[in-house]
Amino acid sequence: MSETETKEDQVIEEENAEEEAPAAAETPAPVEEAVETESETEAAEEQAAAEPETVETAPAAEEAAEAEGEEEIEVVEEKIYTIPLRHVHVVTPRGKRAPRAVRDVRDFVARHMKAEEVAMSNEVNDALWARSINKPPRRITVRAVKDKEGKVIVYPAKAA
Repeated sequence: MSETETKEDQVIEEENAEEEAPAAAETPAPVEEAVETESETEAAEEQAAAEPETVETAPAAEEAAEAEGEEEIEVVEEKIYTIPLRHVHVVTPRGKRAPRAVRDVRDFVARHMKAEEVAMSNEVNDALWARSINKPPRRITVRAVKDKEGKVIVYPAKAA
């Protein structure tokens, strides 16, 4: 019995030693460091209060984003087309006309701009879908912009 008691005592002593060791290792930070940190944060707050922040309004930010979006594209070629879509009404069933008009605009621009990849802006898509799936417009005027990589983006034509 003495052997088991000694083993149990050793296990208990080891556990107590482990609990005491981390507590001894943790030492509180010196008070001087905390005082310096508080003075630094107060100085930073005073500077922030002295300098007014400039915040862009939502419309100004949107205009800047729109201008940057079009300026990022290095324009190689830009053309304005009036695309006739009257055959969509004749050839296509009533419930499939708007998707057909979208495909026809892409095909027309790809054929005339000699491009493999054509992307349409949301404004052009909204114009084609404005009167629902049954009645797309009979014609649409668009501005096609080709970048140096050969990708064409279709925007609505700006009013003259």
